[in-house]
Parts: sequence; structure tokens; C-alpha cells
Amino acid sequence: MDLEKRHLKELDWTIPLILVGLGAFSYLGISGSGAGVETAQRQVLWYVLGFLVLAVSLLFDYQVYKNLSYLLYGIGIVLLIGVLFTKPINNANSWYDLGPVLFQPSELMKLFIILAVARLLEKNSEKPDHFQQLYHLLPPALLVMVPLLLVLIQPDLGTAMVYMGILATMLLVGGIRLRHVLFLGSLVGSFFAVMTVLYFYRDDLFFKIIKPYQWDRIVYWLNPDLEALGRGFQLKQSLIAVGSGQLLGKGVNTATQASYGWVPVGESDFIFTVIAESTGFIGSSVLMMLFFFLIYRMIRIAMEAKDKFGSYVVAGVVGMLAFQIFENVGMTIQLMPITGIPLPFISYGGSSLLSNFLIIGIVLNIGMRKQKLMFD
Repeated sequence: MDLEKRHLKELDWTIPLILVGLGAFSYLGISGSGAGVETAQRQVLWYVLGFLVLAVSLLFDYQVYKNLSYLLYGIGIVLLIGVLFTKPINNANSWYDLGPVLFQPSELMKLFIILAVARLLEKNSEKPDHFQQLYHLLPPALLVMVPLLLVLIQPDLGTAMVYMGILATMLLVGGIRLRHVLFLGSLVGSFFAVMTVLYFYRDDLFFKIIKPYQWDRIVYWLNPDLEALGRGFQLKQSLIAVGSGQLLGKGVNTATQASYGWVPVGESDFIFTVIAESTGFIGSSVLMMLFFFLIYRMIRIAMEAKDKFGSYVVAGVVGMLAFQIFENVGMTIQLMPITGIPLPFISYGGSSLLSNFLIIGIVLNIGMRKQKLMFD
């Protein structure tokens, strides 16, 4: 252990306070959903465990996580392979059933990817030809693509998209060249162009690449009224609930559309809808401000980190959280298609919450060991 008083003085105490505020919104959203107060009380227990995980993560110099990064990455890959042979839950092989709890390894893999890619980027940054050629992007891309493919097999498209967001953010901070960004962007554009041609002229091939249920999400995202009582039901009810909250909301203890169960998965995927309905625009804005300040404080830590590994790790965390927040909130108000991405620190779920607390603990660890002392 390497925790000293001088480290605690450098700890960014604003971030734990923000997490407490997010915990309050989490309890409010879960208790106001169809899941009820009992589920919200279990979330409080997860929050207590989360703060314990955060505290333990501060005891060790973050260089320990750097040295273990490849080992942890390998363990994560083994867990992702193993989960494919478990009994499906909600038509997906994403969880280990541990009796009283379900463990989702793809959540913990987010941290393992960030650590492994950060270590590789730091090592490569010492080379004079760093990112000069396109093939220099292959090693960090492969570190992400392997778990990404395993997650797609489960299937879990939402988490796979988060992995891509992590990679994109870390490559941008790592110094990817503009010409490479333009080239990769042209590849993505070409892919969509080919898919458009296939949709209109070879739909048999199109639906071999894009699953029908995935295409339905796009169709009913663009126009939920096509089947308001069927495949567009989730989004339609979410829009109604968010709009009914108006400026000040219906009130915390008032029966709402969400509490009656009209908002599906209100304790998890659509928890922002529940919060918006009960607290209105004002309450939703306060929640978004908490997220903004959380990301802002982490960006400061990344800029003040004592080494590139620390900066890369925090950059990956920022990319991960920013993508999840934008996607989750966006899908509830029809800005983004519906996916199974939870709202960080708000949605119900032990695996996600504890993983996020561990990740924030490592970010705080980097922040409080930012200074190089003469006699260290």
C-alpha cells in the first residue's frame, strides 16, 4: 500500500460529492419506476459497496494497475469467452448467474480495455514514428476489437459501441493523425453507402448483415407512431412521460406514468425518463450538470497527470462516460436509437455500478499522485 497524508491532500473531493448527488438521483429514479422502493433500497447497498471499492482502489499506487493491465485484460477475455456458454438471460449470454446477483463481465472489461490500451499507447509514444503510418493503429485497435467481437456474439451491440467510443477517444488523445481520421471516416461513409445500396437492391444480403430486430430499432426510432402499441411503444411512452414532466415535474411522491409501469425498464435503460417526469426540466438539468462537472473534474485530472499512462486512462474513462450518457439520455428523447446502455451511476445494476466506482477510484488515484516530489 502506498497511501499517505500528502496523497489525501491532493484527492479531488468534489468527485465523491458528485457521486453522492448522482446516488440521490438514482434512488429517486428507481423508486419512482415500476421496480419500486425495494429495488431502490438494494441500489443504496450497491452504492455503499461502491464507495468501499473506491476507497480500496486508492490504497495502491496506480502504477500497480499499469503493471497488471495485460494480465487483467487476459482475465477479462477469458470471462467474456466463458459467459458465452452460460444460460441465456433475456435472450443474451451476457451474465454469470451467481445466485443472489448477476455478474456482467463486459462492464468490468471496459476498465481492462482502458488500462491495456493506455499502457500500449504510453509505450508507443516514446517511438519517433508514433502514429506516422496507418498500420501503427492496429495494435490498440486489436486490443479493443477482440473483446468487442466477443460482446457482439452475446449479443450486446450497446456495450460494443461503448468500446468503440473508448478506442476513438484514446486514439484522439494519443495523437492520431488527421489524415488517418479522414481515411477511417471515409471507410465508415463507404460502409453506409454500400449498406444503402444493398437495402434498396439486395435486401436479402442487407438483412444478413443487419439483424431484423436491429433494423426495427432504427425504423421505430425515426417514427415510433408506425406501431405505437407495438415496437414503437417504449419510445412513445418515454416521450409522453418526459413531456408531461414540463418545467418542475409531477413531484417525487406523485403517482406517474412511470410508477404505473407504462415506461418499460424504468429502473435501468429508461431511468432518465422517470427522473424527467418526476422532477421536470429543472431536475433533469441538475442531473446533467452533475455529469458535466464530473467529466470536467476528470479532464483536469488528465491534464495534470504525472505521466502519459495516467492521462490516457482518464481520457478513456471520459470517452466511456460521455458516450454512455449521451446515448442513454438521447434514446429517451428520440435523439438516438434505443440500445441497452445504462446511465452511469443512475441505472440499477450491481456490475455496472461497482465497475464504474472502481474506474472512478483509479481516476482519483491518478489525480492524487500527480505531483513528482524531489525525494520520491
